[in-house]
Amino acid sequence: MTQRQKALALAGGGPVGGIYELGALLALDEVLEGGSLLDFDIFVGVSSGAFFAAGLANGMSPLAMYELFIENDDAGSTDALEPEMLLRPAFGEFFQRLKSLPGLLWEATATYLEQPLSHGHFLESFQRLSWAIPTGLFNNASVEKYLARLFSAPGRTNDFRQLKHKLFLVATDLDSGDAVAFGAPGTDDVPISRAVQASAALPGLFPPVPIGGRNYVDGVLRKTLHASVALKEGAGLLIGINPLVPFRERRGRPRHETRGSLEDRGLALVLSQTFRAIIHSRMQVGMARYAAEYPDADVLLFEPARDDAKMFFINVFSFSERRELSQHAYQQTREQLRRHADRYDAILRQHGLGLNRNALFANRSEPILEHPLSDRPRPSLTTVTKQLNDTLDHLQLVLERQAKTVHW
Repeated sequence: MTQRQKALALAGGGPVGGIYELGALLALDEVLEGGSLLDFDIFVGVSSGAFFAAGLANGMSPLAMYELFIENDDAGSTDALEPEMLLRPAFGEFFQRLKSLPGLLWEATATYLEQPLSHGHFLESFQRLSWAIPTGLFNNASVEKYLARLFSAPGRTNDFRQLKHKLFLVATDLDSGDAVAFGAPGTDDVPISRAVQASAALPGLFPPVPIGGRNYVDGVLRKTLHASVALKEGAGLLIGINPLVPFRERRGRPRHETRGSLEDRGLALVLSQTFRAIIHSRMQVGMARYAAEYPDADVLLFEPARDDAKMFFINVFSFSERRELSQHAYQQTREQLRRHADRYDAILRQHGLGLNRNALFANRSEPILEHPLSDRPRPSLTTVTKQLNDTLDHLQLVLERQAKTVHW
């Protein structure tokens, strides 16, 4: 019997979603038996999920990406992805829009003077001034440059066509509203870093990303997970991670844990809850459709609990809280795996994998990087640190061989 392909699909969710996904990936990769996430055949990423899908397809383990994106907060490090990269004002966009304002004002005035006494004509004429409003507040070009450098390191590639695995990064064509999967034939000549930038260009926050004469924005505008991209490629097993769900206050929660009504906490949380509810309802519709259209495929979905207050109220612009959230996601995913261990294990074994029960039920309360070392790929390290790490590994191997000789 031919082994069908295994796929991983990572949904969008902004910085919060990306951090949650990374913690969930750590938990999954740690307990998989018979292989790791790096052995999967197809990777699909949308928005923030595009970052980690591209990393996995490039052979970067979840632990390596955790150290790079979460723990690497050394201000002098060239490898660190600092939050400031996502919050740099889009001065170029501001300037271009400001430069267009005099022309727009002249056109609006001329249009108004054609019928100055017409009812409602004033507002209609000057509405075109809204064209001068910037399409994004922040510039994510520095993120694209960072990823291009990261994926150009030895052993990695910024070219879809050079990857050993299939990678699809989904963005939305702004002018047509169509979803475009970069990495598919016809779009695989686009640099991976550029595709990630396009997939994560959330309208309002980041300007559309021009590629090949078209403009692209966040892929989540069409779908949340885009798992169908992998299923159409023939995936028999698909593991999906969706980090954003609408918050539901748990009845009977202790008084010191309550945070009041979401309406009491302002517009930001009201919009967050609304956005989460919309994308989660689409997720549920999509999952039902996948079951009907691909009955022979096994789909395992991991997402936070609806009453997960930590996931909803976290401040992602603090390094300490990002560590806390990734650790929280790691623990919550392990708990979901433990609750459904028998069912998950049975499904995974149909695809040559399984759950390592010893790793799954072991105590993992300590911080992630303090866990006992396993045979998983090590994090990306600086040259000096890597040399020291390799030396210690060699020393440990020699000592273990000597110990075996003594015992025998």
